[in-house]
Amino acid sequence: MLTTLLPAAALLALSAYLVGELVTQPERDRRALVRRAARYGAVRLNPGAQRDRLPLRERVFVPASARVASLMLRANPKETLEQVHLRLLAAGMTTVSPSGFLAAKGILAGTGLFFGILFGISSGPKAGFLFAFALGFGGFIAPGFVVGSRARKRQDQIQAALPDALDLLSVSVEAGLGFDGAITKLTEHMEGPLIDELSLSLGEMRVGESRPDALRRMSDRVDTPEVSAFIRAVIQADQMGTSLGKTLRIQAQSARLKRQAAAEEKAMKAPIKMLFPSVAFIFPAMFIVILGPAFLNLGKLFSF
Repeated sequence: MLTTLLPAAALLALSAYLVGELVTQPERDRRALVRRAARYGAVRLNPGAQRDRLPLRERVFVPASARVASLMLRANPKETLEQVHLRLLAAGMTTVSPSGFLAAKGILAGTGLFFGILFGISSGPKAGFLFAFALGFGGFIAPGFVVGSRARKRQDQIQAALPDALDLLSVSVEAGLGFDGAITKLTEHMEGPLIDELSLSLGEMRVGESRPDALRRMSDRVDTPEVSAFIRAVIQADQMGTSLGKTLRIQAQSARLKRQAAAEEKAMKAPIKMLFPSVAFIFPAMFIVILGPAFLNLGKLFSF
């Protein structure tokens, strides 16, 4: 048993280290670019020695993660780096690269498969196959599940904050500010995922990107019906020359009605969702408290 647990613990620590390295890979890449820019123009006398002085993670782990990511793309040809990048942006995970995410899926799947085989050695071939399949499949879908749950939570936060943000935008535009100035004013008074997305779009517009293109990219990142409708209305008002303040006010009213309808829908689903924990946990305890004394009395009666 000890000989099985020691390799398992070592592999678990190694997998945790590899996942940490993959998650922090974009920050290390940025630092490497800064160092490369600082050393630009310097004379390199011995490139081989220069490569030998690189850290182990840049010589071994970064190329290995790239190979694992390419294997994951080959295993699932329908998935592309662009799609993975959009899912990560929707979840707000801007520091995680698509290749790092795919490599994490592959490493966790391989680690789960190995642990399943180790656990199955002492339990028999059938149990080993089930353990290997379950742990490997769980390691494969775990990163996608985390990203999906974070994306849904972020979308709910954006939908909840959208009506108030549109109200402030419409008031600012009707007061005489431009759309860019209204977004700047909005970022000063509110915070959250929606404000982060608007700030990113504002930064793109300030560096020379056109407003429709920047807003369309925001719609692709967020991917919610309310935000898409708001962005389409703003682009149409921009192109047709209609009143932007009136358009924003109408969009705010529509978003508020949709938020109210969503809250009512959740309230109507609450009794059904409460039924299962009630049946599983509350009703058995009530039956024990109510019928327990009666069964005890019956037991005493039949024991005579």
